Amino acid sequence: MQTDPSSTETVELAEKGLSMPLVEAMESQRAIRRLLPDPVPDELILRMIELAEKAPNGGNEQWFAFLVVKDPAVRAGLAQLNRWGFPGLKLYYRKRIRDDARWARTWAAIEWQKDHFEEIPVIVVVCSTRRLPIFRGLLSAGVYASTYPATQNLLLSARAMGLGAAFTFLPLWWMGKARRVLGLPRSVTPVAVIPIGWPRGRYGPTTRKPVGEVTHLDRWGNQPWR
Repeated sequence: MQTDPSSTETVELAEKGLSMPLVEAMESQRAIRRLLPDPVPDELILRMIELAEKAPNGGNEQWFAFLVVKDPAVRAGLAQLNRWGFPGLKLYYRKRIRDDARWARTWAAIEWQKDHFEEIPVIVVVCSTRRLPIFRGLLSAGVYASTYPATQNLLLSARAMGLGAAFTFLPLWWMGKARRVLGLPRSVTPVAVIPIGWPRGRYGPTTRKPVGEVTHLDRWGNQPWR
């Protein structure tokens, strides 16, 4: 993006990006997995978290917390967990990788991220300050409902500031080991991993299904707008 990604000018330009119209940010937001190893100023990460905190959450309980990972050893631990979970993910998507050329390009970016995870300059682990209950249901839904709006705010602010970011859960598939790598107490539940850096590629229009195809009216299967 800039010749010196940690300069004051870079921070100012990124901050100006937050004036981007919301609809533009939404329509051009996409998962950016190929990232440069260049440092990201702390000011930008903290600004993203500040905006993430503005998201609605149940009862204003503010169950979210953000673990910013920059230490190479901790990043390496997350990268190892990400790689350990990769065979299962590839098995799940094997048919789509084979049959869908467009999605195969997305898969190539996922593989690139797996191979270069240690090089990503900043990883934000979004957490809930509540444990997932033993008996899943409404209470566990509340854990995610109080953190995922903040996660989307984080991603939208990254888009507006020109930073690359993507949502992944794969490093958390082995929750016990993830807790040890991150030094998390059992009272804290990690719910998302967001690698962040200056993008090697670019944002742009996304391809999605027509709105009528994914919208139902009153009862499932009634699709008058299809």
